[in-house]
Amino acid sequence: MTRMKKPARYSAAGLIKRGITGESWPRAWRDHELRSSYDVVIIGAGVHGLAAAYYLAANHGITNVAVLDKGYVGGGGSGRNTAIVRSNYLTPEGVAFYDRSLDLYNTMAADLNINVMFSERGHLTLAHTDGALRTMRWRAEVNKLQGIDSSVIGPDEIKALTPSLDTSPNTRYPILGALYHPPGGTIRHDAVNWGYARAADALGVQIHQNTEVTDIIVRGGDGGDRGDGSGGGDAKGPGGRVTGVRTTRGDIATPIVLNATAGWASLIAAMAGVRLPITTHPLQAAVTEPVKVFLPTVVVSGSLHVYVSQTDRGELVFGASVDPFATYDMRGSLDFTEELAGHVLELMPGISRMRLLRQWAGLCDMTPDYSPVMGFTPVEGFLCDVGWGTYGFKAGPVSGEQMAECIATGATPKLIAPFSLDRFAAGRLVGEKGAAAVGH
Repeated sequence: MTRMKKPARYSAAGLIKRGITGESWPRAWRDHELRSSYDVVIIGAGVHGLAAAYYLAANHGITNVAVLDKGYVGGGGSGRNTAIVRSNYLTPEGVAFYDRSLDLYNTMAADLNINVMFSERGHLTLAHTDGALRTMRWRAEVNKLQGIDSSVIGPDEIKALTPSLDTSPNTRYPILGALYHPPGGTIRHDAVNWGYARAADALGVQIHQNTEVTDIIVRGGDGGDRGDGSGGGDAKGPGGRVTGVRTTRGDIATPIVLNATAGWASLIAAMAGVRLPITTHPLQAAVTEPVKVFLPTVVVSGSLHVYVSQTDRGELVFGASVDPFATYDMRGSLDFTEELAGHVLELMPGISRMRLLRQWAGLCDMTPDYSPVMGFTPVEGFLCDVGWGTYGFKAGPVSGEQMAECIATGATPKLIAPFSLDRFAAGRLVGEKGAAAVGH
């Protein structure tokens, strides 16, 4: 596959010219009138949807593509996550998949001609019990067999890497060891979204913000024709083929629809008559005031249900596990703040005087085996890239690359074959819960 050349307006010469002359900057992506038909319609303008659109154009020359979002670019989970990337997963399928994503993140600044602020700082998953330490060793061996840089280290090495952690044996939750993954780090999530949006737009893809999909038009199948405005969820069964979508700005004819909507995935799939084994849970996060940088690594504790990293500006970014109830509510809660603060202070007592500035929440689409649903569905032309739970941002580049290949070739790429929807009926689960430990 060969990539199409970037337009000249994104060249280094263009940057220098505008810096010297003061010429106004073009819009990163343009507004368009909605066409009556497209070759591909992608629902969701987050990192997954935008990446799929970009790779369709860049790798396969398919540019008559519309990316639709009821809000704005990166306004969902892609702009609400804590921007951690890694590939130290538990299953061979997951390790290979996320390692490819990490490779794409490493070259993204050059590929998209934008500073995505990738910071390879190392990723520590702490173990506080013998059982957790066994799991870390298990993960480390799986990683090594897949060629991933990952190993279990002891408290002394942890302290040398991250001096602010309390590694003494007298704490309530003593740190017995950690899974250390040097290639892990952070990246600027907004820059990733903007980079894919700008690059896709430059190649001819149309991005339509504030364009909500209200129905998916399906012809044939067990339920007959669907798409009468009822949402399709009452269809008697799967099958048939996609012929279009209905939006708040009018109908669109298309033979291919990709569902890349994260927390709203099951609702969109129901419009096509497809049932997904997904429940939606909020995941909360928070950030502190900026201070001098003192935390050089990403730190995760599954036992304490917390993870933390520090931005280049000095803010500490925290997260926890998903809320224990299924809802679409994205408001923060006092319970989360109190529990988060208490657990972080057990790891790093020295930050007790830092002030928490704000908190927020995003929506996670959770599957029974903590792995995604990717590829074709029983409805011809309706594809899914959903079920990411707390892993979605890490997988954005590789998901877009692989889904673009799936759409362009009509065949399932080897890398995403384990994540097909039919694995649940066949009992071929890809259990990644052991690599989750906490939502991060």
